[in-house]
Amino acid sequence: MFLPSEAQRASANGKSDYRLEEPPSSDSSPDTEGVSPELEKAGLLNKTKIAEGGRKLRKNWNPSWVVLVGNSLVFFKDPKSQNPDSWKPGNSRPESSVDLRGAQLQWADDLSSRKNVFKLRTITGNEFLLQSETESLIREWYRTIQNVIDRLVSLKHTHTHTHINIVLHHVTLKTGCPARAQTCSSVCLISDQVFGCGLELLCEREKSTVPQFVRKCTDAVERKGLETDGIYRVSGNLAVIQKLRFAVNHERLDLDDPQWEDIHVITGALKLFFRELPEPLVPYGFFQDIVETVKLSDYEEKVERLKHLVLSMPPPNHHTLRHMIQHLRRVMECSDSNRMTTQNIGIVFGPTLMRPENESGNMAINMVYQNQAVELLLSEYQQIFGAEQTASY
Repeated sequence: MFLPSEAQRASANGKSDYRLEEPPSSDSSPDTEGVSPELEKAGLLNKTKIAEGGRKLRKNWNPSWVVLVGNSLVFFKDPKSQNPDSWKPGNSRPESSVDLRGAQLQWADDLSSRKNVFKLRTITGNEFLLQSETESLIREWYRTIQNVIDRLVSLKHTHTHTHINIVLHHVTLKTGCPARAQTCSSVCLISDQVFGCGLELLCEREKSTVPQFVRKCTDAVERKGLETDGIYRVSGNLAVIQKLRFAVNHERLDLDDPQWEDIHVITGALKLFFRELPEPLVPYGFFQDIVETVKLSDYEEKVERLKHLVLSMPPPNHHTLRHMIQHLRRVMECSDSNRMTTQNIGIVFGPTLMRPENESGNMAINMVYQNQAVELLLSEYQQIFGAEQTASY
């Protein structure tokens, strides 16, 4: 997230807003493509909660710094009540968060004397009103949130299908070919895919501890994309990313082919690869330990414990994480050109590389620690992983 200067910040009446994305080109729109579900938008809006679990509440309007990230809308205290120039999610505790899965939006000017109001209702029966004095701004927020809600519905179906495929693959490995030849043929095809395949299975098949696709993408970025403004933050064209995904799963991939010339397509596909892993790169069993480690106040103890956790990961996870952090450090070294600082990389890759097995009401807090864990891996790379290595594992 590129934080605004004080002059860019929204005032309490919500008359301005800060977009996290650069103005999109005609073929690269983060709101319409849905490729990058990490961080969508942030800005100052007026907010009130009017129902909790179906029980009506009295309106109490307050300005709130709103961050749309992943499948959540996260509310922070108005940054003007803190030091505006130093505000960021990492040092500001969220007041609350809203899970957008199954949520509903509707315009609600009839529910308030204020104008430009819409209502957000969660699947658990909580209801919020969000408002801005600027009509175009609130309509932009409405459209962006609705796009995320629609995308989550689509992702739910995709992930269900992927999970079924993975289960079929494991059944085949354990029991041999199913009785029906057609089913067996389908499962064998699934086992050869890259996206959605378990990391250990993929690396075993490729006889490597870092997937070939990951290496190809990071190599391509380092050859021709390190100085690209917003690298890994700006979304690529979804149709082209899906075409690349198909090519990876069904044929040999040459990232020097002109059809993949947009570096944001390559970075978008790499992030998609990690999000489609059946289990995150940082295994579920490590997530809570990493969160507890990041909370430690003693910095040296924090680094030492994180080092121990990383070393305890299965070899494919350990080596792939090392490869990615080493690569992201090279991205960070060009931050004067690409504006991807340690903090910005942490925001993008925190939820991409690690997440809890069961999402809960703590997602907003988890997001902060996910980001901080990646920042710590970047800052203390040599202490945690040892000296940088360029040889293949």
